[in-house]
Amino acid sequence: MNLDQVVLTFGRAMRERHGVRVHKICIDAGFTCPNRDGSKGIGGCTFCNNRSFSPASRRLSVQEQVTRGQAAIRHARPQDRYLAYFQAYTNTYDDVRTLEQLYRGALECDGVIGLSIGTRPDCVPEPVLNLLARLRDDGHEVWLELGLQSAFDATLDRVNRCHGFADYADAVRRAQRRGLQTCTHLILGLPGEEEFHWQASLELVLAHGTDGLKIHPLHVVRNTLLAHDLRAGRYRPVSRERYVEATAQLVHACPDNMVFHRLTGTARGDMLLGPDWCAEKWSVINDIAARVASLRAGAIQESAA
Repeated sequence: MNLDQVVLTFGRAMRERHGVRVHKICIDAGFTCPNRDGSKGIGGCTFCNNRSFSPASRRLSVQEQVTRGQAAIRHARPQDRYLAYFQAYTNTYDDVRTLEQLYRGALECDGVIGLSIGTRPDCVPEPVLNLLARLRDDGHEVWLELGLQSAFDATLDRVNRCHGFADYADAVRRAQRRGLQTCTHLILGLPGEEEFHWQASLELVLAHGTDGLKIHPLHVVRNTLLAHDLRAGRYRPVSRERYVEATAQLVHACPDNMVFHRLTGTARGDMLLGPDWCAEKWSVINDIAARVASLRAGAIQESAA
């Protein structure tokens, strides 16, 4: 079962909008986070080690990273286009003039039609939102990706996020006021959470409004506090079966126009400690697609009865 056939994936949404394939190229621009540099906390999130997913490219300029990323995309065609995905750490956490130089530098690269900016909900001040709105008004595809992870403040405290759901609600409201597209990140399997937490988080996100979603399991990677908890038996990763079912249920609860940027994810093989099944990306995606199709078929039959 092809995921494009059952949900509006990011790839399908971009093809329908731009008429060509659009790829995200991950950028590490050397940012940090307020829960790392001491302004709000130290140590970062208990599960975070950006080396587990971001390229080792801090010595390269943004433009060099874009060029390298384009060359690494298999099956790319000359007509394909790209978004520069500022991914590692908090990519709005700097002076707005510095941010503008970085963002515009990426947009000047051949084939780049827009930006996807990954950040925390407490790090999107008015000048940054105004900058993103100006870039959007210039004709660029712009996404603001907000790492919420959970709508429960107790969970966010447990993993040292140093922000709360109120920060997210405020950021979304201000982004919507400018007509900016938002993509919300949710993690399934955070310590202390069960299915009802995941469902409640989604319901709150939908109530506040978002244009896109990223859902993925919590990865345990090396050199994190979560890795210590795993080894000590204090944390148990979510099983594949549980994740597939829960994700399918969440997708089924979303409106048809929701753009799904991701429904699973993995970490670098040399960094990942668990769950092992995260490495089976496409198999997991196929299982989720099949389960979503089954849920929708069942709903249609029920409504017709």
